[in-house]
Amino acid sequence: MNERSPGDALTPHRVTAVTAEAMKTMSVLLDDPNPIHLDADAVRELGLGDRLINQGPTNLAYMMDMVRKNFPTAHLQRFQSRLLANVFEGDIVTAGGSIERIERHSDGMHITSRVWLDIEKGERAVEGVANVVIP
Repeated sequence: MNERSPGDALTPHRVTAVTAEAMKTMSVLLDDPNPIHLDADAVRELGLGDRLINQGPTNLAYMMDMVRKNFPTAHLQRFQSRLLANVFEGDIVTAGGSIERIERHSDGMHITSRVWLDIEKGERAVEGVANVVIP
């Protein structure tokens, strides 16, 4: 790993299109039959627009992919997050972050990073903290 310091930005991970097909697949994998992921009419009936809403765990996975790409040899020790906004079918999202703290311990480097998922139009969908250990 290149030498990193607190305050350094993490390399972002961009998802160029959240698709209905991926939501349908994730609904099966997550055993999540919520119609907001499958039926635009259900989204409309709830007054949430006219596009399918992405699953929260999928949004978190985008962030975890970004962490994994930035720290490929690390073990994810802890991941905390807060969902702030819906990600809709067709949205472009970018997971990003910045290093907050680096501590050296006998088992390796412990790195704490602030992480987030932003919708291209400027709204933050998720924010959180990722703790990794690099042996």
